[in-house]
Amino acid sequence: MTKPVVAIVGRPNVGKSTLLNRLAGRRLAVISDSPGTTRDRIFVSTSWQGQELTIVDTGGWQLEPPSLLEQKVKHQVEVAIAQADVIIFMVDARDGIIAADEELADMLRTINKPIVLAVNKVDSGHQVNQVADFYRLGMGTPLAISAYHNLGIDELMEAVLAFITPVLSSVTGSEDIKLAIIGRPNTGKSTLLNALIGYERAIVHEAPGTTRDAIDTTINWNNKTILLIDTAGIKRRGRVDAGIDYYSLIRALQAINRCDVALLLLDAAEFITAQDLHIASYVVEAGKGIVLLVNKWDIIPQAQKEEFKQRLEKRIKFMYYIPMLYLSAKSGEMVDCVLPLACQVWQERQKRLSDSAVNEAIKEAVDSHLPPRVGTRRLQIIRAYQDKSRPASFVFQVNDPKLIYSPYQRYLEKKLRSKFGFRGVSLQLNFTRSSHKSNKKAEVAK
Repeated sequence: MTKPVVAIVGRPNVGKSTLLNRLAGRRLAVISDSPGTTRDRIFVSTSWQGQELTIVDTGGWQLEPPSLLEQKVKHQVEVAIAQADVIIFMVDARDGIIAADEELADMLRTINKPIVLAVNKVDSGHQVNQVADFYRLGMGTPLAISAYHNLGIDELMEAVLAFITPVLSSVTGSEDIKLAIIGRPNTGKSTLLNALIGYERAIVHEAPGTTRDAIDTTINWNNKTILLIDTAGIKRRGRVDAGIDYYSLIRALQAINRCDVALLLLDAAEFITAQDLHIASYVVEAGKGIVLLVNKWDIIPQAQKEEFKQRLEKRIKFMYYIPMLYLSAKSGEMVDCVLPLACQVWQERQKRLSDSAVNEAIKEAVDSHLPPRVGTRRLQIIRAYQDKSRPASFVFQVNDPKLIYSPYQRYLEKKLRSKFGFRGVSLQLNFTRSSHKSNKKAEVAK
C-alpha cells in the first residue's frame, strides 16, 4: 500500500511551511513573513505513531489570483486537495476569520475529503479564547496549535490519523520483489522496462514526459516474482506544472514508497545532474534500496569511458555504497545484469541481525573512536539494535540525542556497513533517549 497523502492548505502566510518543517523534524520549506513564499509543492515522507505519511506543503490559496504565477499556485493547491487522503486546513488565530478563509472553506465543503481545521499561531491565553470563533467556518472542531512553538501538534496529528486506516511500517510479508524505475524525464525508463520484459509494455517516444502514470508489470525471473514499476520522469520542482505534471510527480514519489529497490536511471549524455541527486535523496529518505543505472552508455566514445567512470565515482562518493551499472536499454547492452543486481540489493535489505551482534559492532566502533565532547558532555550509547519492524533501520539508545553530530553518525553507519554489508541499502540510524542511562553494565560507550 502507498503512504497516505496529507495536504496542508490555507491562504498565504498562515504558517503552512512552518508546520511542514515541524512534522518533518527539519527545515525543508523556506519560511518568510512575506505571503506567497511557497510556490512549488514540497513533499516529505515522515512517520507519526508508526504510521508512514507523505506530507504536502502547498502555496497560499487565493480565490481570484492577481497574477499568472499565483493562478498556477492556486491550481496546484486544488490538485493537491484532489490527490490528498486528508486535508489540514490552516488558519491564523491572530488575524481571525477573514474573507479568504471563508472562500477556501466554501470550496472545501464541495469535496468529499476528511478535513482537520488547524488554528495556528495560538501562543497566548488571549488567542486560545478566540479559537472557538472558527467554528463559524463549518469545518468541525478547530484545533489550537502553534507550529513555531510546537504546541498542539500531537493533538492535530491524532485528529489526522483518525481518518487513516493504520498501515504500520513492517517488513513485507510477500516474497514479491518490487522495483521502481525512476529518473528525470527522457532518460529511457520506459525503454528499459520494455527491454526487461521483452515487449513494448510502455509507450516509448523521444518527447520527454510520455509516461504520466506509474505502470505496474509483473514478471517471473529466476523463480522470483518481480513487480516492475515504470514511473513518470521527476522534474525539478520549479518545472512542475499544475495538473498532469503534478499528478505524475505524486505518483512517482508513491512508487518510491511502494518499492523495495529503486532503479535510478541516468542519461550518460548529460552525466549526472543536481536533479538526479535530488531524486536519489527521495530514495534515501524513504529508506529503500537503490541501484544506479547509467543509460545510453553506447553513445560515450570508448576513449572517454574510463574518465567518465572516475568523474562519476568522485561526484557520488558520499553514496559509496550504491552499486552502479553502465548499460544501453536501447541496444540491450548489460540489460541482463539489471535484475540480478537489483535482487542482490533486495536480499541485502532483508538482512536481520541479532541485537548482540549489532551491539558488539557498535561497541567496537566506539572503542576505536570515541564520540567528540560537546562542552563538558560526551555522547553515551547505552544500547544499539536493529529495528525489527523496518528494513535496514537501527535504533541507538543514548544519554542525549542532541549530542550526536552528522560526522559521527556517518562514522557509525560506515562501521555497520563494513561489518554487515547492506550494499545499495539506505540505512536509517535513529537516536532516542535511553530510560536506563544509569545502567552502567548496559553501556556501550563511556
